[in-house]
Amino acid sequence: MAHEHHDHGISADADRRWLSLALALLLGFMTAEVAVGLLSGSLALLSDAAHMTTDAAAIVLALIAIRLAARPAQGSYTFGLQRAEILSAHVNGVSLLLLAAYFTYEGIRRLITPPEVEGALVFVTALVGIAVNLAATWCIRQADRSSLNVEGAYQHILNDLYAFIATAVAGAVVWLTGWSRADAIAALVVAALMVKAGWALVTASGRIFLEAAPEHLDPETMGTALAAVPGVLEVHDLHVWQITSARAVVSAHVLVEESADCHAVRVGVSDILHQRYAIEHSTLQVDHADQPAAEPHCAEPHGRVYRSAE
Repeated sequence: MAHEHHDHGISADADRRWLSLALALLLGFMTAEVAVGLLSGSLALLSDAAHMTTDAAAIVLALIAIRLAARPAQGSYTFGLQRAEILSAHVNGVSLLLLAAYFTYEGIRRLITPPEVEGALVFVTALVGIAVNLAATWCIRQADRSSLNVEGAYQHILNDLYAFIATAVAGAVVWLTGWSRADAIAALVVAALMVKAGWALVTASGRIFLEAAPEHLDPETMGTALAAVPGVLEVHDLHVWQITSARAVVSAHVLVEESADCHAVRVGVSDILHQRYAIEHSTLQVDHADQPAAEPHCAEPHGRVYRSAE
């Protein structure tokens, strides 16, 4: 049996300084927005403030997850706490979906019975919100967005920017025409953006929790390619999954010809995984075939069995 070992430590997923600066911007403006939303009676502003709360929470969770994920593997946590970032992304996604449900309900209720809204106040506040979110978005863009955790925080901020644009339009409509239902419509637009971002985070993190192969990797194609390596007779128990975002791993049982050099074949398989599929970590069990290749080597191989075409 042969194994390929790699360092399990990871580098920082994002620049903490940029994330912290974005957090400070959001917290400062969010406090002011809640006050203005209550004074003006604007659901759109309050929904934006709630969205910004999840933005701030997303950044806080991202900062915590970065610190946890950087801890070395020890004890029963043999991969360390690298999946803390995925848990963070999942929580952020669920929170967005729950908030979307609430603001959809409130938006529909206010469409039926619209309250009085101070359009000018909403418009001015939304313009300031656009500027703050542009600055926060720029800050997070400076961080490493290869992490699903950081990308989740970025998507929160970006969607909030779109929401403020919708709120500014609604505030202008209410201010200039007096049609207060525009505020409720803007809140529904915000809810729709929350659903889009939240669903994307939940599905992406869910794939990792369920040990699915990364979307850009096809296990069928990979298995066929590995079986075509010179000296390989069969590949089975091929598993492709992600420990965390942007870190895919592979394990497989490889059977080789009786006359083949197990070490040389393992190197060939590892080279294919690294060069063609950018897999940095693989665990390979390599054995000489002790029975006809037409029969499975293991009693119950998991998944498809890939055999050499020769």
